Amino acid sequence: MKKITGVTVTLASLYTKDCPGAGDFLALKDFADFCEKAGLKLIQLLPVNDTGTHSSPYSGLSAYALHPIYIRINALPEFQEAFEHDKTFAAAYKRFQKEFKYSPRFDYDKLLESKTTLLHLLYNYIDKKIQGKVKGVKGGSSYGEQFFLLTERFARKNKWLQAYAVFKNLKDDAMQSSWKSWPEELAHMDEKHIKLRWNNKALKISHNFFVWCQLRAHEQFKEAADYVKSKDILLKGDIPILMNEDSADCWAHPEYFNQELRAGSPPDGENPTGQNWGFPTYSWDKIAEDDFSWWKQRVKLASQYYSAFRIDHILGFFRIWAVSQKESTAFLGHTVPYAHISKTELEEAGFDEDRLKWLSQPHIPTKAIEDITWNHDEAVAVLEKLCDRVKTEELWNFKKEVTGDNFIFECRFFEDNDKDWYCKQKLAEYWRNRCLIEEPAASETESFYIPVYSYGNSTAWQSLNGEEKEKLEKIFKALHEEENKLWKEQALSVLTPITEETEMIPCAEDLGVNLECMGEVLKQLNILSLKVIRWNREWQKDGQPYIPFKDYPELSVATTSVHDSSTLRQWWNEEKTSVEAFMKMTEADAEAEKQDSETPEEEKISVQNKFTSREAAYVLEKCAECSSAWFINPLQDYLFMDDSLYLEDENAERINVPGSVNSFNWTYRIPVSVEQLSENKELVEKIKKLCEIHSR
Repeated sequence: MKKITGVTVTLASLYTKDCPGAGDFLALKDFADFCEKAGLKLIQLLPVNDTGTHSSPYSGLSAYALHPIYIRINALPEFQEAFEHDKTFAAAYKRFQKEFKYSPRFDYDKLLESKTTLLHLLYNYIDKKIQGKVKGVKGGSSYGEQFFLLTERFARKNKWLQAYAVFKNLKDDAMQSSWKSWPEELAHMDEKHIKLRWNNKALKISHNFFVWCQLRAHEQFKEAADYVKSKDILLKGDIPILMNEDSADCWAHPEYFNQELRAGSPPDGENPTGQNWGFPTYSWDKIAEDDFSWWKQRVKLASQYYSAFRIDHILGFFRIWAVSQKESTAFLGHTVPYAHISKTELEEAGFDEDRLKWLSQPHIPTKAIEDITWNHDEAVAVLEKLCDRVKTEELWNFKKEVTGDNFIFECRFFEDNDKDWYCKQKLAEYWRNRCLIEEPAASETESFYIPVYSYGNSTAWQSLNGEEKEKLEKIFKALHEEENKLWKEQALSVLTPITEETEMIPCAEDLGVNLECMGEVLKQLNILSLKVIRWNREWQKDGQPYIPFKDYPELSVATTSVHDSSTLRQWWNEEKTSVEAFMKMTEADAEAEKQDSETPEEEKISVQNKFTSREAAYVLEKCAECSSAWFINPLQDYLFMDDSLYLEDENAERINVPGSVNSFNWTYRIPVSVEQLSENKELVEKIKKLCEIHSR
């Protein structure tokens, strides 16, 4: 496989003279010119799907629709005429130009609102022209026929547009509220009723607005993508695995989604209760029954623009971490698919009914709440609301109607907010305190059990004797071996039809848990794995040394950082233990090279040095020696090779801080225009050097 070097960007981060407010589809053309000069042969974009009011590109409002925020208004074919003949539109566009100047972060909500308003005003002009109400401009029915023929042809070619347009129109009517809050007849419309609404003549103009937006977005993106291709540069897309529950797809295709479960990740050091992402999981059996048409359509549409694509969270195609939608955390989640333990098996291992109850049901001592209330009677009153006393003991089990910690948080125990909050937190803490999760029986004969991910921390586990622990661990080990087979079967059954549907080169985002079967499956399907260099280490060895660059598999993508991580600059300045391990490896390589070189030794790069362009170039040049076929880094990490491009606050150079929802995330802008980058000869030459090193 040919070795190439590339760059990762968020489209909105691109700043050109034609889009100072935030990058748009056509900004890719200017960026391709810069990449061509610098020798970069691949541009990787973060997702560009419509996300509605959410700034995160991974919170899709649609699996198919492009985000209208990336449309360049003044490049639309209707723009000039409307600007000259519609005073309202012209005035709004002039305000837009004045308001949206360059800034290091852009205001997503404000930009979305302004662009949406402009698109509506421009579409209103088209409507007036169709009705022959624009003086001095030839319009009327003949123009209307041509216009509707154009949009109808596009809608026929893209069948998903019907549901998307109906959904967006309903969402506008509902002031963007979730479809789950709509009247029943609108919230749960089947395909037949969606088509009836789509064909409603009174709503044609309203629905067609969204078709027109998608048509123009497609035209601009296709123009940019074709331009990138003409420069012999690959464009790589990003397909998020999950959909927001408040999306056109979850609304129109409820059969493909399990709304009872939410995807996330299990507990770890930084997230002791796991991560609950709030997105529904897939009903893969239903998707398979439909020959994976929904997924196949996604990759087919993506291939109009991209030559390669990143499969987001590929681990989720093997097994997804899922938790009940009644839970606020992901602590009591489990993998899907999963293997389970039968009640009979546990009984045969010596765990009778009472022992199983102890392992699978939280037991709350009265004192736990009494320590908050400082009053025995108050503590009992709190517990009686949600629990049943265990015989005559000062011990309680949750009532059957408590099915998740959301039930706890919805209760009100005290007028005092702090006291009330502490009680809820303590009850939720005990709700999670169990060794096994009991699942209702598929038949009426027997329940089954799943180990809690952090079962070792539970009171029940710690109370077991050595023999009991040994028996359970043996059962859990057999369970894990069975699950590995299930996960391999799942991945092959799902990923095979998706990857075979397209000629795009598939790349995995395979960070996180390294499943035993993952490497084998990726190799079998020719999917490139991902190697984030700072995390690609031998974690079990003393000093956790970096894996040598020569040992990277050819079928992989290597990178210095990702959009969810700190930048290269932050890594150097804040993660000194990691930097020391990196330097230990690279200095050993440099020492070996020096033996064969007559070039005088430069001043030594030291871990203690403040990060400058010199350190940036050193790290990038060493990483470029990796054996991975593709070496693709965030644009910020390349810009660090020029000291003049550093922001005063290094935190401001990040794209996203996981686990936080705010106006900062996903709004990064590059510090100078793309045109200025193209003129920066020193930076261009440094990047070209990296490309040459990697291609050797």
